[in-house]
Amino acid sequence: MGYGSYSAADWNKLKLSRNLSAQQSVQEVFKRTSCNPKFDPRYIGVRECFDSDDHPHTTPIVVGLDVTGSMGYLAVKVAQESLHELILKLYSTNSVEDPALMCAAYGDCHDASPLQVTQFESDIRIVEQLLDLYFENGGSGQVVPTCLWSFLSNHTNIDAINKRGEKGFVFTIGDNAPIRTSFIPETIRRVIGDSLPAATRESILREVRKKFHVFHIMIGRGGNADLLPGHKMNISETEIDCIPEIVISTIQMQKGMDIRQAVEQWDVIKQPVVRSAVSQLQLIDTGRSITL
Repeated sequence: MGYGSYSAADWNKLKLSRNLSAQQSVQEVFKRTSCNPKFDPRYIGVRECFDSDDHPHTTPIVVGLDVTGSMGYLAVKVAQESLHELILKLYSTNSVEDPALMCAAYGDCHDASPLQVTQFESDIRIVEQLLDLYFENGGSGQVVPTCLWSFLSNHTNIDAINKRGEKGFVFTIGDNAPIRTSFIPETIRRVIGDSLPAATRESILREVRKKFHVFHIMIGRGGNADLLPGHKMNISETEIDCIPEIVISTIQMQKGMDIRQAVEQWDVIKQPVVRSAVSQLQLIDTGRSITL
């Protein structure tokens, strides 16, 4: 996947066709009442991110959203504003060559659909697929970004890695809901269908890092203190407008840009939030990350 290009005009047409507005609720934006099988990892063999004539040097970027009940406001914000801004600014800043985005929704381990994953795309289908995800609105147990990491490890075929030895980028975004660390093999079998009898959160993270730089943006303080040290950024609920800039600055710094340049490219109003977020990072493997 990943043909075509994204444009503001296409986004405006989509907004009109879906009657999207800032006042809408989660249920008005995400209208599905069950998971679309084409986004259910149990029925997906491989998600491909291949180069094409339009995009000869694709860079896979995964945005994973916590879609439990407490995070409804974030999903609406991302669908209506942040994802559009992220895509436009990825192109305008030339942060990466030929970005191809996958959206993922991860929820509670007890949900009917704890994980949903879209295709990698480079045009308006990025947002169309996001809007077609099922917002289950659960959240009584533990969330499962680990299942997303496992899916990306075992069910993706990516030219950036296969041809150029370049990792993609994963950004999960959620609050301080506890992340599942027990019964990992059983959870993966139920959510994805894979048999990984020795899997732990740590082993899954090691595997996904062979393909992706993995980051987490946590909304609020506290909780999951041991999650992704040096690759986790805490921001407040009032700062989510800066998520596109935080994501892009993180990518640029991972690729070798210094923090001053990564921060000062943005509007002066957003610079303090972006600086505070990316200052929490401790990046080691910058630049080319895999030796073929």
